[in-house]
Amino acid sequence: MLELNVSTLVFFIFAVLSIGGALGVVISRNLIHGALFLIVSLFGGAGLFVLLAAPFMAAVQVLVYIGAIAILIIFAVMLTRSMTNIREIFNRQWWISAVAAVILLAVLVVGVVLPIWGPNGTQSEMVLSETTATVQDLGVALVDGNQYVLPFEVASLLLTAAMVGAIVIARDNE
Repeated sequence: MLELNVSTLVFFIFAVLSIGGALGVVISRNLIHGALFLIVSLFGGAGLFVLLAAPFMAAVQVLVYIGAIAILIIFAVMLTRSMTNIREIFNRQWWISAVAAVILLAVLVVGVVLPIWGPNGTQSEMVLSETTATVQDLGVALVDGNQYVLPFEVASLLLTAAMVGAIVIARDNE
């Protein structure tokens, strides 16, 4: 039988976010909606990194993938749309985004205030355990010949090939 505690529940929430966002990316016909689903999926992955006690990887996931790549996709789509398609700024669904913004603000305030003051209103001390991995441990694990050097090199080759392919596609035919 599955033991249902808080960490298991949070894992399932982040897993559903990741899988649901990925399905939304694949199923969505609108590019903006696909990019927003990509952000949801990547946020779920960052939450899973937090559960695995890898806060640096979660921060990289949020900053690099959500903050740079997904926002770049959204800006590229928005800036390349034709200027003749004029639409209203406000639509009937504005209240949905207002409710979502208020909920996210409340979660942010609770997330910032609760670790500082604690659940009972007294100021708490944040203590890191000695088993917490550091950025130095991550660097050693990536370049150490025993564990992750091959996947690291394969990922770097794939990124290099993608960059060369993007340059070839974007280049003018000469």
